Amino acid sequence: MRTITATEASRRFSDLLDAIERGETITITRGRHPVAEIRPARRRTGADLRAELSDIEPPDDRFAEDITEALALLTTDERDPWADA
Repeated sequence: MRTITATEASRRFSDLLDAIERGETITITRGRHPVAEIRPARRRTGADLRAELSDIEPPDDRFAEDITEALALLTTDERDPWADA
């Protein structure tokens, strides 16, 4: 882990991103106080999504009906009143 100032981070942003891409975590300070920590993004997979959804109950039978009713409120066969404006 490396610590740099906000000024240095702004001047060397491309180098900073390269270091993060290589796996480094960077703490950015302003006036000797840490204000941010930048680390590599965590790569998400389908397995991660399945694990997160595993504790959630599946939608009930009423769910599809609710979606259909909501979409019906958003769609209409009426003509656009502003089309000829």
